[in-house]
Amino acid sequence: MKVIARIHTDFPTKFGIPRQSGLVNTLKSMIVFESEYRNPDALRGLDGFSHIWLLWEFSDAVRDTWSPTVRPPRLGGNTRMGVFATRSPFRPNAVGLSSVKLDSIELHPDFGLVLYVSGADLMDDTPIYDIKPYIPYTDSHPEAVGGFSDPLREYALYVDFPEQWLRLIPKNLRESLLCVLEQDPRPSYQNDPQRIYGFEFAGFDIKFAVQGNVLSVCMVKPQ
Repeated sequence: MKVIARIHTDFPTKFGIPRQSGLVNTLKSMIVFESEYRNPDALRGLDGFSHIWLLWEFSDAVRDTWSPTVRPPRLGGNTRMGVFATRSPFRPNAVGLSSVKLDSIELHPDFGLVLYVSGADLMDDTPIYDIKPYIPYTDSHPEAVGGFSDPLREYALYVDFPEQWLRLIPKNLRESLLCVLEQDPRPSYQNDPQRIYGFEFAGFDIKFAVQGNVLSVCMVKPQ
């Protein structure tokens, strides 16, 4: 497998990344092709599609061993499910699949044609193996059943973000950050109301605590 591109996002580490693509559609990312694949012909016709599939590597989860069962965080981290019934990064092949909105294809002065996308659930600099168009009449299944993940799709926290901290965040990033926090960045098996959690987002350290269904931001610090 050859790396054809890398994606650039606001998440330098995996903590805080939305648990699925499309959950936070305001998150913006840029896909830069490796020099070998910066041929405009390779993108001919792609601008006619609104969404694309990304096939990528869980670069922080590559390992030589695997387990037939994993513990999905959204089930509390205690319930084991078959690895092929989950989207866990810990798999025989550390491959991820995400559908994202293709916002535009633009000519970059240093990188040639790049893709601007929304709704990605990838860490910054994640290697991408392939890009394919999303085709609605075959890829969309409104009648699909989501298994054990269905009861989790409406889960969201109330976010208390004091103005003194919120005004430090650029206006164009505020909605995305609020949506990320609503999705509860914590591992589900951690539920200590006294604990202060933190993650990096777009050049800021975000600190927060969670009590019940309320997430309270307690510090924002530029890096």
